[in-house]
Amino acid sequence: MQRKLTDYAFITLKGMAMGAADVVPGVSGGTIAFISGIYEELIETINNVNFSLVKTLRKDGISAAWKKANGNFLLALLLGVFISIVSLAKGIKWLLENEPILLWSFFFGLVLASVVFVAKEIKQWKLSYVIALVIGAVGAYYITTLPPMSQSGNLLFLFLAGALAICAMILPGISGAFILVLLGAYKTVLTAVDEKNFTIIGVVGLGAIFGLLSFSRLLKWMFHHYKSITLAVLTGFILGSLNKIWPWKKTLSWYTDSHGEAHPLLQESISPLTFEGESQLLWAVILMFIGFLTIFFLEKLATKSE
Repeated sequence: MQRKLTDYAFITLKGMAMGAADVVPGVSGGTIAFISGIYEELIETINNVNFSLVKTLRKDGISAAWKKANGNFLLALLLGVFISIVSLAKGIKWLLENEPILLWSFFFGLVLASVVFVAKEIKQWKLSYVIALVIGAVGAYYITTLPPMSQSGNLLFLFLAGALAICAMILPGISGAFILVLLGAYKTVLTAVDEKNFTIIGVVGLGAIFGLLSFSRLLKWMFHHYKSITLAVLTGFILGSLNKIWPWKKTLSWYTDSHGEAHPLLQESISPLTFEGESQLLWAVILMFIGFLTIFFLEKLATKSE
């Protein structure tokens, strides 16, 4: 695929949007990749990173290996993710702590619109697709209601946790951070990063690489052979995950981070009318609408890139 410099600039912007989403626990960067039109290329690119790439490097040199790995696309995307995480992490963290309803409202509108966007990719709906959508929605909703497991420092468990978390990260719907919370590994990983425990970081990282390479192969196969039914499942999965990012919550339990600060762990979605405190309903609805419209902006970016 021949691209201009402006095309890579747009890919970097999409990477920034993915990075911003990944900073928020509960929003998947995979959702942003899908609605911005780069999801399938991302899966294909991840699949290109394998042992045959080493063979190409030895036989044909760096230039051929870089082209086979779709290096320009990957570099532009990862640059955007990095810029976003470095520049927006503090701001989003502040919003999560001080204006959670407004932040969640924006992301709720964004993800809600993405349901419509992904669904319209299926040109002709059949009963089997509707069933697949319902299964995806029920499965995702059930995941958002699960109580977290007890914390574990077992290295094999942490390897598997890393693999599952990265699968969630590239799958539209549930975020990788939320999966770590459910598995009881979030605090362990957070503490390891804070204390520079490279053994745990390395094990989780290896698990993530294993999960990324293996799960991307499955997704690639499904898109090639059962694209419509895969899209239906993903539509349902995004729809079911909306429960996780509903702005008005009642906290049922808490967890303590490595700095001794308490954060909500298990929450229940409630009506804004029964919310204790300021519901900020008017601004929440406005931000949902802005989030909804953002999808159409991203869709125009994707169309322009194509």
